[in-house]
Amino acid sequence: MYSFKKICILLLFLVACFNVAEAKKQKKKKVDETSQTKKKKKTTTSNASKKKSSQKHVESINAVIPIPRIERASLNDTSNPKEVVITSAFKPSLKTAAKINFTAASLLSDTNKLSVNYKIPSQNLFFSYQPVSIKPIALGLDSSETWQNEHFVKLGFGNYSSPFAELGFSFGDRETSSIALHASHISSKGSLDFQQFSKTGFDILSIFNTPSQHEWTAKAFYNTSTQYFYGIQPKDSSLTKNDLLQRFHLVGLELGVQNKQVGNYGFIYHPQLFVNYFADNRKASEINVIAKLPFTKSFGSLYAFKMAINADIASYQAPLVPNAVKINNNLFYIDPTVQFMTPNFKLNIGIQPSWDNQQFSLLPNITAEARIKETGLNAELGWVGYFQKNSYRSLAGFNPWIQTPTSILNTRFSEQYIGFKGSSGNHLTYQARLSFIQLFNQALFVNNYVDGRSFDILFDPKIQSLRIHGELGYHIQEKFSFIGALNLNEYTNLATYDKAFGLTPMEITGTLKWKISKELQIKADAFFRDGSSYQNKLLQSQKLDPAGDLNLGAEFSVMPKLNLWIQMNNLFNNKYQRWNQYEVLGFNVLGGVVYSFK
Repeated sequence: MYSFKKICILLLFLVACFNVAEAKKQKKKKVDETSQTKKKKKTTTSNASKKKSSQKHVESINAVIPIPRIERASLNDTSNPKEVVITSAFKPSLKTAAKINFTAASLLSDTNKLSVNYKIPSQNLFFSYQPVSIKPIALGLDSSETWQNEHFVKLGFGNYSSPFAELGFSFGDRETSSIALHASHISSKGSLDFQQFSKTGFDILSIFNTPSQHEWTAKAFYNTSTQYFYGIQPKDSSLTKNDLLQRFHLVGLELGVQNKQVGNYGFIYHPQLFVNYFADNRKASEINVIAKLPFTKSFGSLYAFKMAINADIASYQAPLVPNAVKINNNLFYIDPTVQFMTPNFKLNIGIQPSWDNQQFSLLPNITAEARIKETGLNAELGWVGYFQKNSYRSLAGFNPWIQTPTSILNTRFSEQYIGFKGSSGNHLTYQARLSFIQLFNQALFVNNYVDGRSFDILFDPKIQSLRIHGELGYHIQEKFSFIGALNLNEYTNLATYDKAFGLTPMEITGTLKWKISKELQIKADAFFRDGSSYQNKLLQSQKLDPAGDLNLGAEFSVMPKLNLWIQMNNLFNNKYQRWNQYEVLGFNVLGGVVYSFK
């Protein structure tokens, strides 16, 4: 019973809740209908007057014509009004723009000039000048410009019975292959007994370019020189020309290859092979084989790694009395270097392990170069070590009056230097360097104590040298160029000997080329050197007198393929001595013609 009451109460509660919800729903519906009615009233207010007038008209008509009765509800039905909606497509249009009117007025003339300044760095090459031995006749290089034709013949003659001949021929298209042939001969006879010499040379050079962007080079050459030991003191009439003859022969072959473009891996390489045979008229000979393998690997634009592997093998033999001499002179070294380079700074750091006849040496290779902004000046310093390979060929090239060597040693250098180089304007260049050098096993030359006609070779274990080097150049395109150089060497602390016999302590050189016109150009060479030290027959150290020389040459075009040339040497007629007891020729002049053809 009790449960039944609960059920009834629950049902009553549910019914009440339902009625309340239904009432809220009805109220909301009425509110919505009210809002809609208001909107409709707004739309029909404007037609109210029309409806009233129409109703009056209808009532008047109904009085005459009987009309069926219409319900009021139907008259007030406006749910479906008769309306016509016209929709048209939208047609966009631009606002009419105002037209710009131009007046045909002439421009005013501007007489001001725009000044534009360009600062282009001067591109110059700096060359290190090395002492050049003076021969009995100071014949300078020909000052003529590069020939545009493929072949030429140059002939001439001068005082001191000096015939001169030079031939040049070239073949090929110069793009894929080219072959050049060159031959020359000159001889002279001075006023002193046996003062005569001659030189003859021939070489052929071939260059081939492959589709793989490689350049192959091959060169074969032969040179011979003949002179006589005319510097005899006292004179000995019993000696013949065969007794005084000094003749050298040189045969050589050179091969090389290099890549003309950097590959995908950034390698640049240039391996080379040199084979030389050198001999004299006394059956002394030397065979020399040199192999070089340099390459460079770049890492971006700042870093690079350089490596050079070199092997220099020489075998020398001489049938001297009473004992024959045979010398094997071998030099091997590798040169790894790391390079860091920016537009204003360059740094090389490396070492050079070397084996000089199985004797090991570790040489430094550290250089730095920095550009000083807004001055055009480059400061440089370094500590480097290197070898100078001495051979019968190199020693005879420096002093042609040497006796057949009985020993050959290589010279090792250790150099610390500081200096600067740069340019001023577009034409002037300069360079200066101060060096402290240690020389180990440096070759010296002293006269033979019997008659002094030949020079014995001595090797001093250690020499210290303070060197000052300077260069000055002035260039105006290819029309004018001047290069001057100064080399000052102070040799001290010799380990064995008191003087550096045969080495030049001071030398000033200058070269001038001037193309006055298209038909005329001149060349001048000048030098001044301090005398070197020598030993007299009493083994006392003495010094040669200072010497100066001036050479002048000119070439003039008389026909499109024919030129006249003249070369004058030793204009001061100074019969100085580069080597003790050997006086050079005085003033000498050579002249002739040059004919070029295709």
